[in-house]
Amino acid sequence: MTDESEKFLEGLRQIMDARNLKDAPLSEAAGLHQSFVRDLKRGKAASPKLSSAVRLANALGMTVEEVMSWADGRPDGKPTIAVAGKVGAGAQVPVFDAYEKGDGPQVECPPGLSPHGVVAVEVSGDSMEPVYSAGDLLFYSRNGHDAVPSDVIGYRCVCEDEEGMGWVKQIKPGDEPGLFHLISLNPGASNIWNVRLKWAARVRLHWPAELAQRV
Repeated sequence: MTDESEKFLEGLRQIMDARNLKDAPLSEAAGLHQSFVRDLKRGKAASPKLSSAVRLANALGMTVEEVMSWADGRPDGKPTIAVAGKVGAGAQVPVFDAYEKGDGPQVECPPGLSPHGVVAVEVSGDSMEPVYSAGDLLFYSRNGHDAVPSDVIGYRCVCEDEEGMGWVKQIKPGDEPGLFHLISLNPGASNIWNVRLKWAARVRLHWPAELAQRV
């Protein structure tokens, strides 16, 4: 292995240990053979090509350089984002802003997102399978006003209905002005028709449960 390859592999080990990640799920999340990471860590595979290293880094929500920076242990000063609570994807979840702003559990801020004004929620239920699974984290930003802006229509959104229930659904126009249909992606799940929403915000980023680093 080259020095850079060894540094990437050591950084990968450190990150996987910190996040309690398993070899096969990470390999599959990166679009690689199920045994790729296992063989790499055991020295049974050649040094990862740059394309494979990029895939693994992307699956971790990082760059190759950021993975390498972990070779000497976890870097300090990583920005974090608060997890506000859970949001329903089939399961009925009451008001999910269960913590004072910024006081909830924290998760590392994914690369490319500013930690300012961004909130994470945990998915509960399976109505958005196969895109979002229970335990996954969704990141979103609210515009500071209780409203349903026109640019959320047709997109997967985090939203709150007038009863105070939090949802992640695809939002479509309802049968009357001010009403909305909340559409599930799982064909076996129910949709919610003609509801009023307090607010809705598009999902900016999705992190599978097994890849998110809670702190």
